Amino acid sequence: MANIKSAKKRIKITAKKTLRNKMIKSRTKTAMKKVVMLCAANDTAAAQTALVGAVKTIDKATSKGVYHKNNAARKKSKLTKMVNRLSA
Repeated sequence: MANIKSAKKRIKITAKKTLRNKMIKSRTKTAMKKVVMLCAANDTAAAQTALVGAVKTIDKATSKGVYHKNNAARKKSKLTKMVNRLSA
């Protein structure tokens, strides 16, 4: 355990930020899983609407610094390809 006051404060701040990042990542993963499940069920229309929501949550997570921009682009690309394969 830290003895210095500033170190104690950093521990509190880090814990708060970790919780926030974990919540954002969880929300993003849930949105991505929804798209994958709908693609597996061959539900094109629902998958496209879920894709819009998933891309939105990925972009929000990226803007908050949870994901690197290339990581976000890779996730969005993977989901988009999956949905596009259904409609082709």
